[in-house]
Amino acid sequence: MLLDGIDWRIDQAQHWVVLGPNGSGKSTLLRIAGLHLHPTTGTVRVLGEELGRSDVRALRTRIGYASASLADAFRPNLPAIDVVMTARHGALEPWWHDYTDADQSRARDLLKRMGCGQRINHQFGALSSGERQRVLLARTLMVNPDLLLLDEPTAGLDLGGREELVATLGDLATDPAIPPMVQVTHHVEEVPPGFTHALLMEGGRIVKSGPLVKVLTARALSDCYGLSLSLSQNAGRWSVRVGDPQP
Repeated sequence: MLLDGIDWRIDQAQHWVVLGPNGSGKSTLLRIAGLHLHPTTGTVRVLGEELGRSDVRALRTRIGYASASLADAFRPNLPAIDVVMTARHGALEPWWHDYTDADQSRARDLLKRMGCGQRINHQFGALSSGERQRVLLARTLMVNPDLLLLDEPTAGLDLGGREELVATLGDLATDPAIPPMVQVTHHVEEVPPGFTHALLMEGGRIVKSGPLVKVLTARALSDCYGLSLSLSQNAGRWSVRVGDPQP
């Protein structure tokens, strides 16, 4: 049983972080939300459509999805602009579709917004890990999605790359034009400022969910990870250490 007893709803203007130990079901949950997996039982509705009763090919074009496995799927010598632009048709290569000047212009603008304006024509495989993640983030926005799903976008990044990406996600969270976002992570330090809700998972079940300030507590994290943890917040950022949990 990978997931069990899941009852979760995402509404407009909400930005969620999903936290939990390895093997707790976070990525599986996100793959179901992204229409890449079907649950054995239960009902999944995404953007008003029920999974199993709708054309997922069309529905996926309304969802921006990024994960470490997606980065590995691209040809290393593909230019960054093509990685972004091919999201227009949900493709990994630009060969099979026609792209307009407007598509190229939008891809360039998104790369600039993500801080990769100087890397537009660089080979994707030659970019740093942080740059590749920002390119993938630009890709998720290419089709003006109605939902953004980010599976461990900071995985493998050094401190500088992580902080740059967290800051970018924080900026997006303040933009009213950005759709609801869901970020899976292992670390509270990677929760961007401006995120509104949290979901804690352990053993394929939801431990706690709801508004961030109510869910993200030392006691809840300690229960979730099976450790005595102390939690602190400063300037919209969180940090945790092993120690006596606070109430």
